[in-house]
This record gives sequence, structure tokens and C-alpha cells, in this order.
Amino acid sequence: MLNCDTLIRNARVLDGSGSDAQLLDVALHNGRIAAIDVPLKCRADHVIEADGLCLAPGFIDAHTHDDTSVIETPTMLPKISQGVTTVIVGNCGISASPVRLKADPPDPMNLLGKRNNFRYPTFAHYLAELDAARPAVNVAALIGHTSLRNNHMDRLDRTATDGEIRSMHAELTSALAAGALGLSSGLAYSSANAASTDEVLALADALIGANAVYVTHLRTETDAILDAMDEAFRIGRSSRSPVVISHLKCAGIANWGRSGEVLHALEQARTNQHIGCDCYPYAAGSSTLDLKQVDPRVGIGITWSTAYPEVAGRTLADIAAEWDMNQLDAAKRLQPAGAIYHSIDEDDMRRILAHPATMIGSDGLPWDKHPHPRLWGAFPRVLGRYCRDEKLFTLPQAIHKMTTMPARRFGLAERGAIAENHWADLVLFNPDTILDTATFADPIRAAQGIECVWVNGTLSYTAQGLTGNRAGRFLPGSATQWLQ
Repeated sequence: MLNCDTLIRNARVLDGSGSDAQLLDVALHNGRIAAIDVPLKCRADHVIEADGLCLAPGFIDAHTHDDTSVIETPTMLPKISQGVTTVIVGNCGISASPVRLKADPPDPMNLLGKRNNFRYPTFAHYLAELDAARPAVNVAALIGHTSLRNNHMDRLDRTATDGEIRSMHAELTSALAAGALGLSSGLAYSSANAASTDEVLALADALIGANAVYVTHLRTETDAILDAMDEAFRIGRSSRSPVVISHLKCAGIANWGRSGEVLHALEQARTNQHIGCDCYPYAAGSSTLDLKQVDPRVGIGITWSTAYPEVAGRTLADIAAEWDMNQLDAAKRLQPAGAIYHSIDEDDMRRILAHPATMIGSDGLPWDKHPHPRLWGAFPRVLGRYCRDEKLFTLPQAIHKMTTMPARRFGLAERGAIAENHWADLVLFNPDTILDTATFADPIRAAQGIECVWVNGTLSYTAQGLTGNRAGRFLPGSATQWLQ
């Protein structure tokens, strides 16, 4: 008879492939899935009676800014409470390492914390601190283009010189050799917008032959989005790397209704390149407070302000009215600050979310005082509101978007599937009750319907809360198995 650490009985297993659920027993031993059968004869230290609840691979958050929080707050309650067992950090061109600050972190690196949160001058330093922190979730890391620019340039409002690019290239190459997944960019931000396409092409040359990906917050998500997508596709072709478009959207009221042409461009490019995207399940985004995005027609909530911390959670319109000034002038007074922008059309978001190329990414900002609710609720919101209630896709399809698809695209070996000998990252949930409870007014609330979460075979979270056990680890990239 098989000996195992944990036996999960009578679970509706959704293996991540997109196939229908099967009623099975699953045995865990030494951090891995030891056996799957029905009935499974096993001598177990712990037995979990699933009673027909759904068992899925642990969710992989394809787009996070958890770079510093996995070390500063290693319990990672906002993520593990919604079934996330792996986070992809280093998105939008900003990574916590390798970073050597000369002053306070420039926008948008300040989304990852304050100056004292950037303590990792090399990627090796970051990995050592991550290992010591032992976060509750696994961590896989991209290297940010803006972070590299910060290290090697005297100012960020220009394109890099050939010498600066060579220095950035060497630092990126070193991180890739140590297990980084690839390069991310955030070309829409002022700290990277001056970078020419040639600068990014030259830097992305480091990805050739490295089994790495190019992940990008496009140069623009508004009027010229198709041109920005073409730029990303060109960089992918040049570096012979898969491309992931971050939080694909049609931003700004003038661009509402354009998701059809945006997805058509994506589909056309996918005929001869490996290209995908991620999306968060909300018709509102969040970032730093950008004066270019201040539009009285768009609802804007303030998530933090250095000058006026007491206004977090209030709307820009309300603040401007209190100060008897227009919203743009109020935004100038608040800076530096963070904001939530209700600038996305719900129908556009649904269309992108449902597309077969789309993974799920929360894009949550853990250092915001009054965060966007996606930080706590993105994955249960997909499963509850958009899958169960609105039937935007089937449950197996939704699980596939959260598990096998990101695992293969980012080259996370033996993750993202319920299969024998795979690592036991698992979530047991109730498909009838799972739902996000975090709201824009009250964003720091755990979801309902998550019963148990295992990370590397360790029970780390239950419906009663954290277990006190943390078993996350760094996940190096390997050869991707791209899913078109």
C-alpha cells in the first residue's frame, strides 16, 4: 500500500488541461503528487474529504507587482487566500532587482515600495533574500527594462547609448542564466517612453537562445494601440521569443469598442509568432497618478498620496471640489500618488478576458494604502462572476487560463497541472460559492469559497485562514511549451 503525507478523497479534479472534471482521489508525498486514482488505496498522515468540491492546480498569477511584498510580507495573504500559489513578478518594466538606486525610486518603480524596499543590487541578492523569507507562494521573476535603465543611465528621459545598452544587456544575461523568465518593459511610462524601439531590440537580443519571454506594458493602450502591438511583435520576432502583452485593454473613452480590432491584430500575429496576453477581470485599471490620464469623464479614485495620505480611498472629483479647483490641478497637488482609473468598457474587457489567448493576471498593487480590489479578488471573480454567473467560459476553460496556460508559457516545469510527479500546488474550492468580496469601497477582503490551498504539498491556507506554514520557493524558467 502506498504511503503518503496527504490524501484528498472524492474531489472533482480539474487537471488544468481544459478537460472536464473527474471524481478522483489524489495523494501527496514529499511535496509532489504521488498518485491519482479512484479509489486510491493509501496510508496517509492526513486525509481531506473533499465531498465533491473542485480540486485544481494552484492558480498562477501571470501579472503581479509582488516583487518586494513576497519578502516584506511573506504570508502573502491577499494572494494565497484566493488560491494563488505562484506569482510572476517583475512586470511593466519594473523589478525589485537588479536595482541600485541613487535617489528615491522613480515613477513607476515606486509602485514596488520606497527606497528602503530596494535592497537587491543584483538578481543573486534578490534570490538569497527570497530564500531566507520563505514566502507562502512560489515566485518566478522577470527583469524590468526600467530597472535596468535606472542602474546604468544618468537620466531616464532619453534613449540609452550603445555603452549603456551593453551594460544593461550584460546584467540581463546574468539574471537569465540564474533563472529569470525574461525581459519586461513598460514603455508607456515616462521613465521608459523615451527608449527607442532600437534600444529595446538591442537589449532583447539577450533573450535569443535563453528560453525566455518578452512581456510588455505596451507603449500605449489608447489611440495608437495597434502600432504599439506591432512594436511588441517586432521585438518578439527579433529576439526569437514569445511575447506576452500585459493587461490587454482599450483604455480611454475614445477607444471603447475597439476590442474586436485589437484581438484581430493579436490573432493575425499569432499565425506566425508565439503571442498571448493577460487580463484582469475589472473595467478599471490602477497605477500611479498620471496627469495625462486625468479626464473629468473618467472616475478616478486615489489609492495613495505622499503629500496628502489622508485622501486615500477618495475620488479625485471629490478632492478637487473640496479644494475648489479643477481635477488636473488637484492631481498635480497630490503627486506623487496612485490612482484607480475607471476607463475601460466592460464589454471590451469581457471580450478580451474570454479570448483563448488570455491568461489571468491580477496586476494588484500591494503597497497601495487603498488598493484596487483585484489585489484580493481577481481569481475568485473570474470563477464566480464571469464563469459561473455570466457563463463567459466553462469552468475547465477558466482553470486552464489560470494554471496550465501560464505554466507552459513561462516555462514553469512540473507546475500548473494535476499530474503524477508534478509539484503539489493545489486549491480546493466550492464552485457554487466562490466569489470575490473585495470592492472598490472596501478592497481589503478575502474571497469566499476557497477551502484549502497547498503549496509544494504543504497545507498553507484553509477557509479558517492561514495555517502558519509557508512553503513557497523560487521557480526558475525553463523551456516554454507555448499554448496558442
